[in-house]
Amino acid sequence: MILSDRDIQKVIKNNQLVFKPKLNPKQIGPASIDLKLGPIFKKFNISKQCILDTKKELPDKDFIITLKVKPKEPFILHPNDFVLASTKEYIKVPDDIVLKVEGKSTLARMGILVHTAGFVDPGFEGTLTLEISNQSNLPVALYADMYICQIAVEKLSSPALVPYNKRKKSLYSKSQGPKIAKTNNLFD
Repeated sequence: MILSDRDIQKVIKNNQLVFKPKLNPKQIGPASIDLKLGPIFKKFNISKQCILDTKKELPDKDFIITLKVKPKEPFILHPNDFVLASTKEYIKVPDDIVLKVEGKSTLARMGILVHTAGFVDPGFEGTLTLEISNQSNLPVALYADMYICQIAVEKLSSPALVPYNKRKKSLYSKSQGPKIAKTNNLFD
């Protein structure tokens, strides 16, 4: 069941669902929480690599360009470009809650698609890495601290038996900032 604003406020007040920094009350909507964009962006350096091979780890060195924008400085996302970013908020999810992540409809109407795995498992802790692409035919300016996505909070029927932070296959626990793909969980 998706929690209402009333129940979202309760789980936050009871420190079941934790956000750092603390949320501004304006971030809580009728059935979701608006999250802000962090200042770090990562993009592929396509001059250094010609293919992403899902059976190999992505090379860190020279393959990923990391950019950090200053406050009020725009990050320009060009048409058909793709970038990794993250939420400003560090989140700690309890064992009996799951989060669903969606991009903001205002950005989608401008051609900006914001995605993540879409599903934040019980027991996850960290910032959410966001995959952002520009599907429009114009460059779009993105700013740190702007609202970038929203999360719905859902209560599980019972606490997870093996939450994210206790699974061996969990690759992104306690992440801070955008994390590039780790491919070692794509194959048995």
